[in-house]
Amino acid sequence: MSTQTTVRKTAGERREAILEAALTEFSQHGYGATSTDTIARAVGISHPYLFRLFRTKKELFIATVERCFADTYTRFEAAGHGLQGEEALEAMGKAYHQMIAEDPRRLRGQMQSYSACDDPDVCAVVRSAFGRLVELVESKGVLPERVVQFFAFGMLINVMTTMDLDTSDDAWAKRLVEACAKD
Repeated sequence: MSTQTTVRKTAGERREAILEAALTEFSQHGYGATSTDTIARAVGISHPYLFRLFRTKKELFIATVERCFADTYTRFEAAGHGLQGEEALEAMGKAYHQMIAEDPRRLRGQMQSYSACDDPDVCAVVRSAFGRLVELVESKGVLPERVVQFFAFGMLINVMTTMDLDTSDDAWAKRLVEACAKD
């Protein structure tokens, strides 16, 4: 006779698992096209249980957006710790590049959050989280114009990565990728 012990997960552990599955689904399909039933099945819970932890699909999406931005903030903060100026910006940029290379869902999730900003509640969360990133970069003692350049270049990198330009055979894409690699 075999005795199996099932370890029950806490609500906190299930919440974490749901956020991971939600990041995968929302980053691939966006807010509107993502099914909460698919997320619940991916985690192995019932659909009603998902809604006990997150009352609405929007609440789950917002929690996923907050997590995505918080992860970026944490990476920026750790990379720039004790650094100032260009040295800090370079370290933060490298940390961001590493983060999205390690887990492309982070980039896709971030891009999906921007496109969902037609919803005022989502927009408020995205705006606040992006503002925290801007303030962190500003705290590194760079001029306002350099802060703008840092984020503008970062957004260009986001778009290029989303389009997989580094694998493109198009001459214009190769030129753009090459020019960005020099920066």
